[in-house]
Amino acid sequence: MKWLILCCWLVAQTLGAPLDEFLASATKQHGEQGERAAQFLIENMPDRDRETLSAAFLTENLNLAFQARSEFPWAAQVPEAVFLNDVLPYAVFDETRDPWRADLLARERDLVKEARTASEAAQALNRQIFNLVKVHYNTGRKRPNQSLKESVELGKATCTGLSIILVNACRAVGIPARAVGTPLWANERGNHTWVEIWDGDWHFTGADEFDPAGLNRGWFTGDAAQAKADQPRHAIYATSWKRDGLSFPMVWARKNDSVAAVNVTARYAKSAQAEGPMASLGVRLWDKSGGNRLAAKVCVLDGVRRTCALADTKAGTADLNDMPRFQLKPGTQGWLRFTIGEDIREMPFGPLAAGDPTIDAVWNDLELASAAIDAILEWLTLPVGERPGDAPALSAPLTRSEAERALKLLATDQLDQVATERARALEDLAITRGDRTLRWLEKSFGEPPADGASLWISMHGGGNAPTEVNDRQWKNQIRLYEPAEGIYVAPRAPTDTWNLWHEAHIDPLFQDLIETYVARRGVNPNKVYLMGYSAGGDGVWQLAPRMADRFAAAAMMAGHPNEASLLGLRNLPFALFMGGNDSAYNRNRIAAERASELDLLEKNDPGGYTHFSRIYEGLSHWMNGRDAEALPWMTRFERRPWPKKIVWQQDDVVHRRFYWLEVPEGTDIQERANIVATVSGQTIRLQGDLPAILQLRLSDRLLNLDEPVAVIANDQEVFQGTVTRCAASILQSLAERADAPAAATALLRIR
Repeated sequence: MKWLILCCWLVAQTLGAPLDEFLASATKQHGEQGERAAQFLIENMPDRDRETLSAAFLTENLNLAFQARSEFPWAAQVPEAVFLNDVLPYAVFDETRDPWRADLLARERDLVKEARTASEAAQALNRQIFNLVKVHYNTGRKRPNQSLKESVELGKATCTGLSIILVNACRAVGIPARAVGTPLWANERGNHTWVEIWDGDWHFTGADEFDPAGLNRGWFTGDAAQAKADQPRHAIYATSWKRDGLSFPMVWARKNDSVAAVNVTARYAKSAQAEGPMASLGVRLWDKSGGNRLAAKVCVLDGVRRTCALADTKAGTADLNDMPRFQLKPGTQGWLRFTIGEDIREMPFGPLAAGDPTIDAVWNDLELASAAIDAILEWLTLPVGERPGDAPALSAPLTRSEAERALKLLATDQLDQVATERARALEDLAITRGDRTLRWLEKSFGEPPADGASLWISMHGGGNAPTEVNDRQWKNQIRLYEPAEGIYVAPRAPTDTWNLWHEAHIDPLFQDLIETYVARRGVNPNKVYLMGYSAGGDGVWQLAPRMADRFAAAAMMAGHPNEASLLGLRNLPFALFMGGNDSAYNRNRIAAERASELDLLEKNDPGGYTHFSRIYEGLSHWMNGRDAEALPWMTRFERRPWPKKIVWQQDDVVHRRFYWLEVPEGTDIQERANIVATVSGQTIRLQGDLPAILQLRLSDRLLNLDEPVAVIANDQEVFQGTVTRCAASILQSLAERADAPAAATALLRIR
């Protein structure tokens, strides 16, 4: 101990009073670890900090860093060298030295309480911290290198300021974090800054660019793939506290070499290339068709993020191919916002194909920026629990274009929430509702197209048998079919009853399953297919008509329909397969009768009841795999969320929503009620067992909401007038079901 005190005294002779006070305090409170930490911080700090920082500032920073190291499980596993370099430092760049640890630590405990790893914690922070501190991307910030406090005061920051916030947030809870950036992309399209976190190795993410699919994703990966390690202005650097001779090239202070750096270009180029082809979107702006090019600020708006990329269009004598290009994932949809002086105009784009697509925008044809959409965006920036349900932005009337854009924004936000909530479900391959748990097995086939993967739900046989028998049927089901493309899942029925797949708990569990794959795996909600064999085929007979609005096509293999009606299949392509000798429970005879019934329904209702049937002569319950011909037939179809005619036949399991019809909660539904609803022009006709209150879920995909709408119920006109689109209707529709293509933009209640 005397030796330790002597060393501290000798070091103190070379330091100023605040620094030797800090060193002594660190040693006293944390022993040799504290001494090493303080010494590391002092040896590598910029000269200006030696002259200006107080012992109290440095001591609080060090104490809170050690507190986080002991409090969070991932922090305790961080090697000391990484902790010193990427958790302990009180600054990222040359930003103002404000204390931030205590406030962030208090705010973030609840945000990361469910996280088990540094990666999970960092994802939780990236999703929520920017809403919590109310700072998002905005070029109106004062300077790029704002401290957290300065950005909060403005409510604005660009990529560097946002990265400082996320690095601080991670370090506050013991996650090693550092800023990463390039002074100039190799394609000469500007600079950018993002964040890396350490969880056994370094992983990257864009600040305030949460991706529910995980880390190591970002719109900038295509640009990063072109970085050049041996060309300083085109290389990629990570900040470091330890000085090893290399400095971070701060574009806002080019002569300032006070921030140490590590060249990390090689890893980015490799990882970005491995991610696959990108869409390199080029943008040009013209004053009129065939006219002159205009110089403007153009930014890409994607999802609920206000801006994910920013550049300038070219004009004058610039080469025609000299244009900004944005590296985006194939399939991306969004908006381009152009600014010239005080004028702001917009246009939608996408979905993009891989390669080098180019958009030629014409200024006079662009839409004026929407105040209604900006108000919705501001509402979305609030933490979910703090968004007022009566906000004026939600009830404000929307144009058709605004409603479509609001739907994309609100649906993206909702899917982000679903993705976060269901992360564990997809990891465990299990979803629980109440006292029922749905487990499943999964296989993937082919490459997903730009508009998203397909999802195949394939139900096993068995039923009314011991658990081990149904388990064998389940594990066999995952081997039965192989779609050319898509995610193939074989769920395990939650019970072992005879009616495995048509008990009331199945419908909401399947809805949760679909939402999970749409949110976390990019499944196209219009390409979800239902299949089942034997008892699973029983389930298809029952589920397909009552959940017809959720599937693209369905196929029944060797099942018995029991009392199920076929009427709900009006807009769902349906295939049935049966062995000619499968006589148990008269399955073969009943299948032939149902095939004939579908023939008659299709004949009497042109455009409806598309179907395909096969009765294999000479085969019994097992069809020797011949029923696999269902899959290529099913892939011919995508779901139609807005059909002009609906036949809604209630089953013993009641549904309150079917396509664009809805029975509100609290309104009685007649047993086995049947409703036929049609749209012709601007007139909606309703016939059948109508409830006391019926809600129409409307969209411009069904009729023109700019024009008056007439509703005739059982030959009596019950409504004539216009219907208002608004965000509140979209939110209600999405809250009922996370299904953007089927979400209404206007609601109309009739009595």
